[in-house]
Amino acid sequence: MNYRDILVHIDCAERCDSRLDLAISIARQHKALLTGISVITHAYFAPIDENEKQRQAAAEQLFRQKCAAAGIENEWLGIDWPVVGTTTAEILNAYSHAKDLIIIGQAEGKEKGVSDLSDLPERLILGSGRPVLVVPFTGEFKSVGERVILAWRSGRASARAVHDAIPLLLNAGQINLLAIRPIGEKKPVEIVRQSDICSHLERYGINVKEENLVTGDISIANILMNYAWENGCDLIVMGAYSQNPRGTHNIGPVAEYLLEHMTLPILFSH
Repeated sequence: MNYRDILVHIDCAERCDSRLDLAISIARQHKALLTGISVITHAYFAPIDENEKQRQAAAEQLFRQKCAAAGIENEWLGIDWPVVGTTTAEILNAYSHAKDLIIIGQAEGKEKGVSDLSDLPERLILGSGRPVLVVPFTGEFKSVGERVILAWRSGRASARAVHDAIPLLLNAGQINLLAIRPIGEKKPVEIVRQSDICSHLERYGINVKEENLVTGDISIANILMNYAWENGCDLIVMGAYSQNPRGTHNIGPVAEYLLEHMTLPILFSH
């Protein structure tokens, strides 16, 4: 069971090369088609950047060279979207629906003031309908999935994330299913379901170690990152739910914090 069709976003971020290398590594492991996508959008009342096409052509050349060197099947999508006001997220979501896995970069600090890019990971997680692997803009990540954390909270989002991650879990060396709850909270039904998902994964030949932690004064997001660092983990898998304040759709607070402060790749599913 492999990912067969992977999409990686190629942009002008300084760490895009590292993201591409990771995407190539995953595609090679899964014998997948890797599609690189670069998007040019046009904002209202903004002057046209004449260098955008040159940067996109250079990105294509680099993408094809690296894919050829790795010996993987590849495809390039250089999109110059003609409709003014369409966002990068809208375009990427449209191309994501027919893919198995989406790989994008964490929004860098310089992008936080740019509305088209500052919430790109969030918009793809909520809108693509596919698992989204977000790669931090700091650090080197040659591969993922050797030591994995499954962030588990019984419900639709976690169940979706675990199943979306199965192609990665099949090749993992160690998997820890981490259930985190506030002090004093007792939910025996969730404990039963937690054991159920581990038994279910065993039917795929995936062995999981269960751990239950309490939050205390430390946030769930910080517990996840501290646990990952202490145990040398290279991937977190978690479900992301959306909140609906006043008709809008925003990602939940744990996922939002991780998208801001992540130190290792995270596979999100919604």
